[in-house]
Amino acid sequence: MPISKIKSGFLERSTQNAIPCYKLNSGHDMPVVAYGTFRSARGEVAKGVRDAINAGYRHFDLAHIYGNEKEVGDVFKSVFDAGTIKREDLFITGKLWNSDHDVEIVPQACDHSLQNLGLTYFDLYLIHFPIGWKFTGLDTPGWGASELSDTSLIDTWRAMESLADNGKCRSIGVSNYPMILMHDLVTQARIRPAVNQIEVHAYYSRESLVNYCHSRDICVTAHTPLGGGLANTKEYGLGENFAPMIDPIVVKIAEQKSKSPAQVLLRWLLQRNIVVLPKSVKSERIVQNFDVFDFELDDSEMEDMNKLDKYVSYKTNPNPLSAFLGGKDCFSEEGTDIFD
Repeated sequence: MPISKIKSGFLERSTQNAIPCYKLNSGHDMPVVAYGTFRSARGEVAKGVRDAINAGYRHFDLAHIYGNEKEVGDVFKSVFDAGTIKREDLFITGKLWNSDHDVEIVPQACDHSLQNLGLTYFDLYLIHFPIGWKFTGLDTPGWGASELSDTSLIDTWRAMESLADNGKCRSIGVSNYPMILMHDLVTQARIRPAVNQIEVHAYYSRESLVNYCHSRDICVTAHTPLGGGLANTKEYGLGENFAPMIDPIVVKIAEQKSKSPAQVLLRWLLQRNIVVLPKSVKSERIVQNFDVFDFELDDSEMEDMNKLDKYVSYKTNPNPLSAFLGGKDCFSEEGTDIFD
């Protein structure tokens, strides 16, 4: 089935061979499948990014806190120098870390990440979490004994708007914002956020937040589209069999479609008009996660998938809960949960 069969009023494409894109409210096109670099260690992320480029990915999701910007930047430089692809062929997302929220630090943090990557602009720059910590240095993003800053979220957003004004960031947005903060931002923003990147998957469908964002012309991007995998079910004590990837309904649909469970989970999100950013460092899975445009789920299959919601968050990407341990703003034995 051709790519154009993706049913959406938001997903667009310019040519038959083009990667499907989401038209952001900023006017820019964002490819609907991104390669995620979270939990990609130094020494392995370069190969993953290179494999992703070779597989056809043109959207790359990065963040300063991931600690791998320079290695990713080296790959970008090598493919640009080789003429394999041009900078304008890529859509690159960066993120402002929690300890860089102070108004005067925001542009410095953006520049620091761009320098690490060898770039002059971001296609999209996000506030990573709706929480500000005290500044700990551009080279040492805060994590551990973190203290809350005195900078408001709207002041940080005003600094983000300035980045859009001066062209350093073509689009700006947020990540991990719940609906109540999303609406608060929408009512105050001069430049409406183009994206809210959130945890959303078959076990945590977040219908209200997703539909709210779409109603305000804000793109939703899924940073944990596969439910975090089996590693997260063990880490968060949910049991070895508690994961969308091995859910019987997902497995059954995958078998019927001759696709993998991961491809079914990604396709379900795409048909909800949600951009996906799966992450893997395994070459075969990188290719597989991009191969989601030659089939669709019918209405019955979508309905079966919709029923899987368990309202379970794996709190990933990463969760700043434990970052408060040892500091004066630690309010529980586990840390401080900013989503309480």
